[in-house]
Amino acid sequence: MISCCSLLFLLATLLIDGCKAGRNWEYEPLSLTSYSSDENLLKITTKVDRLGRSEYAFSMTLDWNYDVDKDTMVEADVYHCSSGDEDDYKMMPWSIPKQPFFEYLNGFYKDAFIKNVGHCSNMVQFEGDFVPPWPRNVYKLDKCVASGEGLPDIAPEGFFKLEYKMTGQVDWGFTLIVKVSPKVI
Repeated sequence: MISCCSLLFLLATLLIDGCKAGRNWEYEPLSLTSYSSDENLLKITTKVDRLGRSEYAFSMTLDWNYDVDKDTMVEADVYHCSSGDEDDYKMMPWSIPKQPFFEYLNGFYKDAFIKNVGHCSNMVQFEGDFVPPWPRNVYKLDKCVASGEGLPDIAPEGFFKLEYKMTGQVDWGFTLIVKVSPKVI
């Protein structure tokens, strides 16, 4: 027979386990577009993939044919709106400020980007600090579904636009638009 104290302990354990914090949103990629100022140095192709009836992913190929140097910069801006109308987007505080590429690698790239797409890509992964040079290669992200690790746990419902930009020897980037909705438990 279970004692009253044991029963209370079991219930408390179940309640605490059910209160774990985590991402309260899910997303559906709607569009992914890209550009490059010199496709001989960096050619980028992007697309949204439909995996099933209500499952989506994104794919990207980066044919990287240039050497990154101290003048290569990265930045990303995140915008949100409720309607999806281009004129309604407002800047969010989740942007990546303009910074040198190697600083970006040791920050957001390692802490969030690779945690979300490392499993579905051949992007460079490393322990500790990145040691240059960045290798020329054809990098492929194949049907990636990002887990949200390293991203905010709470996000308002609506549409988000991410504008990612790299500048330097070649200017290139992409724009990802996703629809965010509350996570169904």
